[in-house]
Amino acid sequence: MSNAIVSVPRPRNEPVLAYAPGSPERRALGAELEKMSREVLEITPVIGGDRVRTGRTAEAVMPHDHHHVLALWHKAGAREVARALDAALVAHREWLRTGWEDRAAIFLKAADLLAGPYRMALNAATMLGQSKTAHQAEIDAACELIDFWRFNVAYAEEIYRQQPASSPGCWNRLEHRALEGFVFAVSPFNFTSIAGNLPTAPAIMGNTVVWKPASTAVYAAHVIMQILEAAGLPPGVVNMVPGAGAEVGDPALDSPDLAGIHFTGSTAVFQGMWETVGRNIRRYRGYPRIVGETGGKDFVLAHPSADVPSLVTALTRGAFEYQGQKCSAASRAFVPASLWPAVKARLLADLARVRVGDVADFTNFMGAVIDRQAFATIKGYIDVARQSPDAEIVAGGGCDDGKGWFIEPTVVLAKRPDLRLMREEIFGPVLTVYVYGDHDFDEALALADRGSPYALTGAIFAQDRAAIARSTSALTHAAGNFYINDKPTGAVVGQQPFGGARASGTNDKAGSPLNLLRWVSPRTIKETFVPPTDFAYPFMQPDTP
Repeated sequence: MSNAIVSVPRPRNEPVLAYAPGSPERRALGAELEKMSREVLEITPVIGGDRVRTGRTAEAVMPHDHHHVLALWHKAGAREVARALDAALVAHREWLRTGWEDRAAIFLKAADLLAGPYRMALNAATMLGQSKTAHQAEIDAACELIDFWRFNVAYAEEIYRQQPASSPGCWNRLEHRALEGFVFAVSPFNFTSIAGNLPTAPAIMGNTVVWKPASTAVYAAHVIMQILEAAGLPPGVVNMVPGAGAEVGDPALDSPDLAGIHFTGSTAVFQGMWETVGRNIRRYRGYPRIVGETGGKDFVLAHPSADVPSLVTALTRGAFEYQGQKCSAASRAFVPASLWPAVKARLLADLARVRVGDVADFTNFMGAVIDRQAFATIKGYIDVARQSPDAEIVAGGGCDDGKGWFIEPTVVLAKRPDLRLMREEIFGPVLTVYVYGDHDFDEALALADRGSPYALTGAIFAQDRAAIARSTSALTHAAGNFYINDKPTGAVVGQQPFGGARASGTNDKAGSPLNLLRWVSPRTIKETFVPPTDFAYPFMQPDTP
């Protein structure tokens, strides 16, 4: 028992290492990449602190060299999920009784471990297993996950400090209980930081978690579990069960002890999970909290007053960093006719300098897309553009899966604003541009707002302040993260809480107290110091003559 009202250290965003030639971090990361490339790991589910070998294995490979096996990982199924549910419920009883400052200390230690001895290991795992460049791995696997762990414990303190007023003679208190049951966390392949945050944000608030990482990101997930264990996370608080979606998800969603879902992934999968919860609603102990961040068809809208060099840099980085495999990636652009010739020329010049290849070669700007299925899907959209009379491929379009799943950065000019490539999420290095008449800015605003079912991120480029104000108002519901004269990617924990609405999710803003509030159930406690001893109220007395 701590006889102190403690405060956690004030968080600050983790500095981003540059990995410049000759720097110590570049040498350290290169050595780690070489070391990990020579190994073939065995990765298992982690349930109640135990490594569980199922015998049903799959290969984790490098997307940019898909014949290179990094690990053999054991798939979890219904039996392992049942065991994980039991482990989470058993751990729940003790974790509930753990002081919040002790929970906080575990995740602060995890952040320091990642900032120090595990930094290069998690960055290298993300580069090799998910084909991220050194910079993309650093801002994701290292900096953003460190930030999540440090800021989230500070947000937890902020939440716990929110207390109600008390009238004379009583003391009102508010406690934020963990949810009753377990939280099911389902994380995507594209951000290691999200993979680390989805199970741990509920755990910081006292919940226990069954975590299904993406099958194509098990390699980095394995390192995250090592960090959490090294930080002292008790067995059973986070149980990692990699496996096929239905084999893991169906038994988890069928459990009456499901208390919440923390999800990032495709809109279709999230909607299917929500439908399952709806069908099962009468069997649950309580109403599960459902938190999801899903797809995007993110826009960049240029006003005729936009600065062309800034706009093009935002398009190149926003659309093609990490091969466009960001839910926030710039996927559609609206450019005024007066600017298009200059934008096109500068964009083509940028893309001529972009190198695609092995991410261990630090001169490459892009790696490979995540797997064979993604390669086929993205290539399919490029083929649609190639065959359509309403589209023109103005840059890229090449696809080669001989060694790795490589797709060139591709720019498509849409001659109609309702082209499929302007409406549907592609999740790859494809930017579709629609050129509008300079006097049709209101129409362009409407297309950005209603041209797709998503509302995740968006950007406006303009030097005209009136146009900025007009756009900000007109696009109120078009993006949960809205950028002015900047690319629509790169949200930073504590600075731009992340999430969108419409088909893009529940907008519960990871990287803010708003998300953590979803993982608690408040209880109000009123203590009266001198209770009344007579039921009668003064108004009940008779009038005196």
